[in-house]
Amino acid sequence: MTEVDPTDHALATIASILDQPASPVDIVKAADGEGQTSSPPEIDGYSKTGPGPAESIRFKWTVRRESGDRFFVDETIGENSRPISRGPMSADAAVRFVDDQASEARQRFEALRNEMAGRAAAADILRKGGSDL
Repeated sequence: MTEVDPTDHALATIASILDQPASPVDIVKAADGEGQTSSPPEIDGYSKTGPGPAESIRFKWTVRRESGDRFFVDETIGENSRPISRGPMSADAAVRFVDDQASEARQRFEALRNEMAGRAAAADILRKGGSDL
């Protein structure tokens, strides 16, 4: 029986998260060709989820529209947490905030994963008595 690499599950999770589609604002900008945006209805409910091996500790950012063109971003951790809201802001600012938060979370997760992989490799070398040096 072969030993399963513990990072395989984490890498699969990361890959599924990184396969998210472009933001609605990017789609509208590409469609009109001039970068001018309106507030399409798809922005209300636009969300991204941060990386991580367990749903219960993943951050999620969701855009919520209130009266007029006032948008808020609700941030939650896991499924049962109370949201922390940011806003009001424009539709563009709300989508940009969600995208920036998700990107920053992916970068921090990747840095942590790389650090853990480096430590695991060093520990493996030490366990083998340094024969790989």
